Amino acid sequence: MRDDHWNMPAEEVPPMPSEKVPPMPAEEIPPIANIGRETTIPAAPFETTMQKFQSEQNLIGGIIAGFIAAIVGAVIWATITVTIEFQIGWMAIGVGLLVGLAVRYVGKGFGSIYGIIGASMALLGCLLGNLFSICYFVRVNEQIPFSKLLSLLTPEIIMDLMASTFSPIDLLFYGLAVYEGYRLSIRKTA
Repeated sequence: MRDDHWNMPAEEVPPMPSEKVPPMPAEEIPPIANIGRETTIPAAPFETTMQKFQSEQNLIGGIIAGFIAAIVGAVIWATITVTIEFQIGWMAIGVGLLVGLAVRYVGKGFGSIYGIIGASMALLGCLLGNLFSICYFVRVNEQIPFSKLLSLLTPEIIMDLMASTFSPIDLLFYGLAVYEGYRLSIRKTA
């Protein structure tokens, strides 16, 4: 085409080509051109990934890890409470976090059963933390050897001790610990 076609009368301007360029096949479209298009994940890799996740799950390991984390959290809770002679309710969230992460990393489960284990063990850790603290203060006040105190503990005495130190705000912190224990125990698949 010549540059002087702008100066030509309209009737003399050559027509534009009427051919349409055929669309490019999908497999030849560069990746940047696929932005905004729907993409699908092939079924085989997804199923393979899910099978891999299922084979890695370890329910017994999650239970054991949750129990150990609950004991460790309870001991930390009691140590801090005894040291400062004051119970900090926010420690319950730390126990829930510790238990939840232990269940997730050892159990590697992505079902709700792992959340239930984490929530249960978090609550157990909170209750034990309170019980260990109470036992220490009873031992100091009554001047009883710790081994003797443990031998005197029965379910009825434990319930009486826990009830005597219970405060309604404890429910809030126990609830937060249970929530964290549940939420953090379940492995994310995506």
